[in-house]
Amino acid sequence: MEFKDINIRPWENGFALPEQFNMVSLLLERHIENGRGSRTAIYFKDDKLTYQQVYGLTNQTGNALSKLGVQKGDRVLMMMHDSPDFIAVFFGAMKIGAVPVPLNILTTPADLQYFIIDSEATVLVVEEDLLSKIADLSVGQTKLKRIVVRGKSTGEHPSLRDLQSEASSALDVYPTTPTDHSYWLYTSGTTGKPKGVIHLHKDLVYAVETYGYHVLDFKPDDVVHGVPRLFFSYGLNMGLYLPFYYAAAVVLDEQRPLPENTLNNLQKYRPTMFFSVPTAYAQLLQTLDEKKLQADFSFLRLCTSAGEALPGPIYKRWVDRFKVEILDGLGSSEVSWIYISNHPGKVKIGCSGTLLKGYQVKILDDDLAEVPMGQTGDLWVTSESLAVGYWNKPEQNKETFRDGWMKTGDVVSIDEEGYFHYSGRSNDTLKVSGIWVSPLEVEATLLDHPAVAQCAVVAKRDEEDLIKPKAFIVLNKGFTPGDDLGKELQKFVKDRLAPYKYPRWVEFTAELPMTATGKIQRFKLRE
Repeated sequence: MEFKDINIRPWENGFALPEQFNMVSLLLERHIENGRGSRTAIYFKDDKLTYQQVYGLTNQTGNALSKLGVQKGDRVLMMMHDSPDFIAVFFGAMKIGAVPVPLNILTTPADLQYFIIDSEATVLVVEEDLLSKIADLSVGQTKLKRIVVRGKSTGEHPSLRDLQSEASSALDVYPTTPTDHSYWLYTSGTTGKPKGVIHLHKDLVYAVETYGYHVLDFKPDDVVHGVPRLFFSYGLNMGLYLPFYYAAAVVLDEQRPLPENTLNNLQKYRPTMFFSVPTAYAQLLQTLDEKKLQADFSFLRLCTSAGEALPGPIYKRWVDRFKVEILDGLGSSEVSWIYISNHPGKVKIGCSGTLLKGYQVKILDDDLAEVPMGQTGDLWVTSESLAVGYWNKPEQNKETFRDGWMKTGDVVSIDEEGYFHYSGRSNDTLKVSGIWVSPLEVEATLLDHPAVAQCAVVAKRDEEDLIKPKAFIVLNKGFTPGDDLGKELQKFVKDRLAPYKYPRWVEFTAELPMTATGKIQRFKLRE
């Protein structure tokens, strides 16, 4: 099913946004105006919400926030599970000209205090089961006016449902401009305090259809489901912006995305598209093998991966088993979306893909000179979807954003076919015997061994204070950790890669430290 008004080609000549523009007008308003209110927008538990229902709930939420004193430009912090209410708060805040700021639900009380102070938010919406995180909050010297609970009212803090039920379901879109703040996302903060990434209303216009059209060939009849939560950039884009742009549907789940829950959701809702991260793909395969489960994913037409580079062995195991391609891609919160991606039928295993329309990149050395083809360097990117910068972080802005370009922190090379080879983050790569080593290459090799379910390779200093690779290994069921297996794995890498790349130490572990978004926390392994 096609809708003529859906297709906006931001890469075509002559494209321009009006002087007054609010992103909600593309994601929600136009679908109501063009008669698509009866289409299913959200699958949640045993319910189906139509676009008309989401529209009404969004308007009630926007009016409720206004009644609490939220005004244009105010930040609304959201510490919420994936649910229709998450989308209603996100859209509702944006629709009244405010700025929604989703937060990781695993945020500590200390970090939450930091977010409240740093963002200068006026309202915090928090889940009832996360109320313990606000017990000792000190908000006296902040701009926070109210805390709203998704769940039962505490007496001190009103219930979101009560506020919604008391509010009108009619609400006009606030006349923001394309360059007004639209939403913020806080980075993970693995180096220093988290940084608030500022996105404008125009940014996602230049990213949604570029990826949806050129990579996914996305259609209104598609249904998406994924492991990354909506508070994470990848999850927000794939689970909110993409389906709502095309008047499609999303499956939401407020439970933890454990492999068993994900498998149940896939079988129950039968989405056409599944988005995940490499670790979760590995965990799904491991769970199916260990529990000797059968799974039929013939309803999927595509899978996507981002957050970390997808190792070739995981890709091969998935495709061999399910006959569905995984399109690996490279993106970032600051660039809004995935801007380098593999394409259906053109996947190059072990590569991040090719550059999408509307983006420019350059690969530079430490002296800011472009490196020759095939050599690794720091990846810089520019586009209309680039964040305006970090909130209240002038030093980081000077380091990261320069003359319209952004230093991504990713180390890559490009081959003669235009495919990008990802070597890791700039602080993850190792220099062994004077030669750069990509931990991802060593990890991909280890994953080819039948004993290895998951792994991570980091730098470790030997007795002579020289950097060497160290491997942390999670074993498949049926294998026993020990010196013999460790030596076998070392030889396995030696036989397949240059000898200097093999891990000098092998440590077996029950699990790897992960962020809430499924990225391996290598910095914890280095400590």
